[in-house]
Amino acid sequence: MGHFDNVIDIRRPVDFSIDGRAYRTSNRWQPAVNLLLLAGLDPALYRLCEVRPRQVNPVRYGLGDIVTIRKGTRFVAVRDRADVI
Repeated sequence: MGHFDNVIDIRRPVDFSIDGRAYRTSNRWQPAVNLLLLAGLDPALYRLCEVRPRQVNPVRYGLGDIVTIRKGTRFVAVRDRADVI
């Protein structure tokens, strides 16, 4: 195996999901706010979280945090706060 056999092509599109909806991107590093907007969600109301296997709690991202998107990454949007009536 040569050196280049083990290199990931970072321009190759990767598939990921937000709230169960599939997306594809070639930009593997994006601010969390961009992913919320991509999903059609208001960043003032929602926070982006990543669900990781074998972890009890999801990883929570701030709006300005740069998120690394890997093949099959699963994100969920969590309502920051909700009015109780």
